[in-house]
Amino acid sequence: MAWPLVLAIILGSLLLLMLTGLPIAFCFMLINIVGAYVLWGGEVGLIQFIRSVCGSITIFTVLPVPLFILLGEVMFQSGISTQMMDALDKWLGRMPGRLSLLAIGGGTLFATMSGSSMASTAMLGATLVPEMEKRGYKKSMTIGPILGSGGLAIMIPPSTLGVVAAAIGKFSIGKFLVAIIIPGLLMAVFYSAYIIIRCRVQPQLAPPYEVPPIPLSERISTAVRYILPLGLIIFLVLGTIFLGAATPSEAAALGVVGSFILAACYKRLAWDRMKKAFLSTARLTSMVLLIMAGALAFSQILAYSKVTVGLIEAFINLPVAPIIAILLMQVVVVIMGMFMDVMAIIMIALPIFIPVVLALGFDPVWFGAMFLLSIETGTTSPPFGLNLYVMKGAAPPDTTMKDIYLGALPFIYCDIVVIVLMLVFPSISLWLPGIMR
Repeated sequence: MAWPLVLAIILGSLLLLMLTGLPIAFCFMLINIVGAYVLWGGEVGLIQFIRSVCGSITIFTVLPVPLFILLGEVMFQSGISTQMMDALDKWLGRMPGRLSLLAIGGGTLFATMSGSSMASTAMLGATLVPEMEKRGYKKSMTIGPILGSGGLAIMIPPSTLGVVAAAIGKFSIGKFLVAIIIPGLLMAVFYSAYIIIRCRVQPQLAPPYEVPPIPLSERISTAVRYILPLGLIIFLVLGTIFLGAATPSEAAALGVVGSFILAACYKRLAWDRMKKAFLSTARLTSMVLLIMAGALAFSQILAYSKVTVGLIEAFINLPVAPIIAILLMQVVVVIMGMFMDVMAIIMIALPIFIPVVLALGFDPVWFGAMFLLSIETGTTSPPFGLNLYVMKGAAPPDTTMKDIYLGALPFIYCDIVVIVLMLVFPSISLWLPGIMR
């Protein structure tokens, strides 16, 4: 059977299963079981499939997944995130669009505690939108910044999705977590610059209001108490990886220990909160590991059925420059992001794209950073990006989908600019990994 037909059957069956509402992990598992039975020789193939699944989730390199999830849950359940937002608010003064900027700053902080853009969007929407509406902010300056900042959760480490993508793509988790730092911060800078410039040109979008003067000593005190400790947690995770002092798994463990110590220092280490953190971690970890196992088995079935080889040859023989092929992949990912969950995109696209990227001679870490950003762009892109509908649920009742689309567009354009910059200047994502010890 020709490989295009095999690929069409596999993807078609997968999409049909997803349309039934079956969880994504189970969709992949069903496809993998049938594929293993048909392609790998019946019962022998099923035994090999079971071994493959067990082998893919019992390796040391996937240990950061549950640890990063636990780190985020402890920080969230202990309420530390709210204190950090209050501390950040005291530093903004009377800047144009200060609440919109607070959304970006809050999104950046939440990104260090959550790998979910939807969770970050929902949290910031419920927290900031009512206050923005009260202050007379127009919808483009309430909805847009929250949608944009929600996407930072994917790009700014420690990112669970980053670990999953690196594990499925089979490239260095440590280098990848370091590689997405600059692109994530660049996104935040572009978002902030857009808000400041737009609010200076059109101040009616975010009317200024009186902000009580806060002494410098109080601002420094709150920063030292609530923001600096977060910096120490980030150093325990990323700093130790960058300096070569710890593996990603060891660094994640250090971050978890640091989060418990921080919660204890703030007297937030209550048993009921920690119980919620552990239960949520167990639930999310089981889902993520099941997804990873399905994705890795899926990549093996694609390779065994000659689909991977066929795709590599097809891309190599395209009558365009290899960089155009990489760009086309990003376009495909953005389109997928409009209709699918981020985990589904990672599971489907990475096993197909990474072998092609390697065959074309590109760095998979560089491609992975653009891949994550393209996913984030797709999830906030009209008409069907999932984050748009999360925002609709968190927004005031009079908010229309048109308002949400118009608010999202400027931040989508910022994302596209960052993708293009990464495409033209690979050092944006490769410089830091290149100087790691």
